[in-house]
Amino acid sequence: MSNSFGTLFRITTFGESHGRGLGVTIDGCPAGLELDVEAIQQEMARRRPGQSRLVTQRKEGDTVELLSGTFEGKTTGTPIGMVIYNQDQRSKDYSHIYDKYRPSHADYTFSAKYGHRDYRGGGRSSARETAARVAAGAVAKQLLAHLGVTIHSYVDQVGDIATNLPHEDLDLSQIDRNDVRCPDPTAAAKMETEILAVRKAGDTIGGIVKCVIRGVPPGWGEPVFDKLHADLGKAILSINACKGFAYGSGFEGVSLRGSAHNDAFYTDADGRVRTRTNRSGGIQGGISNGEDIYFRAAFKPVATIISDQESINEGGEAVTVVGKGRHDPCVLPRAVPIVDAMVALVLADHALRARSNRL
Repeated sequence: MSNSFGTLFRITTFGESHGRGLGVTIDGCPAGLELDVEAIQQEMARRRPGQSRLVTQRKEGDTVELLSGTFEGKTTGTPIGMVIYNQDQRSKDYSHIYDKYRPSHADYTFSAKYGHRDYRGGGRSSARETAARVAAGAVAKQLLAHLGVTIHSYVDQVGDIATNLPHEDLDLSQIDRNDVRCPDPTAAAKMETEILAVRKAGDTIGGIVKCVIRGVPPGWGEPVFDKLHADLGKAILSINACKGFAYGSGFEGVSLRGSAHNDAFYTDADGRVRTRTNRSGGIQGGISNGEDIYFRAAFKPVATIISDQESINEGGEAVTVVGKGRHDPCVLPRAVPIVDAMVALVLADHALRARSNRL
């Protein structure tokens, strides 16, 4: 099982949804970084369950305990170890599916691969695992802040309700001003109403998270196999429930001709190379060009619904999977800090790799 991610700035996560806890080891974080532990906790609060009516009501404080890698408030260059203890796991909620395969979950595939699975909330396949990623991403964010890089992920669409506004026309400082994490207040209100209606019906709904990255200088990215957009795509698609990734013009670009799609270069008043448009999404040839990097990530409706579903058990017999437990009616609000974290991990890694590209 692959539990590690990154090359120079590398993380390894561990733990299960209903185990004692979860954790992460960060290897490769440079020494001398003043680590703000409260900032790490703030990122955890954005991801944690039970934070609003729109998410699962599992109550977890998600307090991070820092085990190693710092001294007198600064990183030492040695591995940084962090752990988050589980507090409100209710394993009995899953006893009814100990031998049943829930539709569109990892139950069957984990059994097919390993011959044994943790049925309590999906074990390692649970989105609870992303708590460790957010903790690590919070450290990466602090490293990137020293380089002038900022990451802004937000909910762009829930079901058929979308902002319909380009990110340039949105005030991204407003992302956390509502429970949906959408910087368009009008769209956010409609999204919240829709999510609550779906929750009341015992169903779930999906949507799109958009991410805008600013301050990345030209030259980050490692052709040919570790192109910046390829690493971002892998990172985002590794998040639970993510079904698609498109950067820049994405799929919409196929309707344009090259003459309309190309981003023309010019030199601005400060002597910097710029592009007049940004359909490339800030990345050309797998390398950042200094413009804003932006992408959209599609998330499916959460597979766990509070309704009975037909399935089979481990013996291949037809069974009914009864809907019960505490689950998100929409993953989007809590996916935002996870997207932020995975982006930060990719960029921190490429920032360090870029330093070795030439004499």
